[in-house]
Parts: sequence; structure tokens; C-alpha cells
Amino acid sequence: MAIDRTLLVTGVSSGFGRALAQEALKRGHRVIGTVRNEQALREFEMLSPGAAVGRVLDVTHFEAIDGVVADIEDTVGPVDVLINNAGYGHEGILEESPLAEMQQQFAVNVFGAVAMMKAVLPYMRRRRRGHILNITSMGGYITLPGIAYYCGSKFALEGISEALGKEVASLGIAITAVAPGSFRTDWAGRSMARTPRSIPDYDALFDPIRATRQQKSGNQLGDPAKAARAMLDVIDSPSPPAHLLLGSDAMGLVRQKLSDLTAEIDQWEALSRSTDG
Repeated sequence: MAIDRTLLVTGVSSGFGRALAQEALKRGHRVIGTVRNEQALREFEMLSPGAAVGRVLDVTHFEAIDGVVADIEDTVGPVDVLINNAGYGHEGILEESPLAEMQQQFAVNVFGAVAMMKAVLPYMRRRRRGHILNITSMGGYITLPGIAYYCGSKFALEGISEALGKEVASLGIAITAVAPGSFRTDWAGRSMARTPRSIPDYDALFDPIRATRQQKSGNQLGDPAKAARAMLDVIDSPSPPAHLLLGSDAMGLVRQKLSDLTAEIDQWEALSRSTDG
């Protein structure tokens, strides 16, 4: 039977964050959800008065995060689980995409998540218990043309999660990087930042990819509610995984990536070994 816990979930206004909050509340957990404005806060707290607790926070306002977490610990209670869900997708050919768009992508998807982890870790470490879930993406394993900044941010969060997990395992804290495939969230809709096209040389490669992604938005295979339930099952596990793929498409594409990578390593093994002293 699940133990009632206090979950801190970033970005609960929509998508995975909202699904996670709703499913966690159904299981009897308390959910502290971060939102971007007071109206969203009121709407979130109406989900379950007393059990759904909102906090206005932009995860790129790094200097505010420690204070928000300290206030939660003081006035709401110990945070048992942090779920770093806040994030968005950037779509654009790398050569066409301004560096400022990459900086913003990493500010939200990487630095915001790390700042949240750094804020909760001292409390979890003192209690010798806690669990952090970082929602990454199958784009943290596989790549497609036109989402280089996004994939870069998710590759980074995968690596950070894995390394952190090794640092805190002996302190009773678990870290799980959750990599969803294609789900019926708004990731590919209004939540995606798209850089305008400007270089015709990329038209044949990228224009069909962009059109297909827009057409499929809202019709993806994955069910966000089922993903939320899977993540809550991981929280209840006595030995949670360091990495969790969600969705059959993620499973297939990542397995193919690992197979291709193994084949390439084997192909170039002699040259790789030739550099030893």
C-alpha cells in the first residue's frame, strides 16, 4: 500500500505536471505545485483544497528557489519527493536558431531543474530519505534534426541525474530520470518554441518533420494519466530505477539507438584501441 507523501511538482498547470498532480491527489498524497501566476495557483488549489498547495515560481528565477523551498519546509512540511517537470521544447535548425534560444532552453530544462534539486537536497540529506524524479525525454537518448537545443538539454539532465544518483545513494536519496516518448501533452503544440525558417538548404530535410510534428500534436500514442501512474509506482518502489523509459515508441527508438551505437563502437574498435600508450 502506498504511503502518503508530500510531493513538490514543478509546472502543474498542464501536461505531465497536471496529470501527476491529479493522480497523486487520488492516491492520497499531498501535492505542492509550482505555477507561473496567481490565477493558475487558485485553479490548482481547487483540485483538492488542503491537499493541493500552490506556489508561484518561475524556475529560471534561481535566486528565489531556495526561499520558496525553505518556506514549504517550514509551513507545509517535509518534501518527500521532488518531481522536476517544468520544461518546454525548442524546435529549430541549429544554424538558424539564435544562441539566446539555447540559453533559455537550458535555463528552464537544465539549470532550473538543478536549482530545484540543490534546494531540496540539504533537507533530504539531513532526513536520510527522499526521491527526485527528473522528467527528461527520449530526446535525452535519441536525436532528430531540428531539436538540437532540446535534445542537448535533455541529454544534459540525463547525465546530471545519473551522476547525482551516485553521489546521494548512500544518503538514502534516490534519483530517477524519467524519459517519456510521444504523449498527448501540449509539448508539440502551444508549449513549443519554434524558430522561424531562414535557410533554404534545410527545407527538404526539415520542413516535412515540422509539418508532421504539428499534425500529430494531440494524437500521440502516450496517455499522460498512465504515465503519471507509472511515475507514482516508481516512487512507491523500494528499489527505484535510475532510468525509466515511458512509452513503446521510446522503448523501440532507444533500443535501436543503443544497438546502432554498439555496432559503431565495434566497427571502430581497432582505431579506438590504437590510442593507448
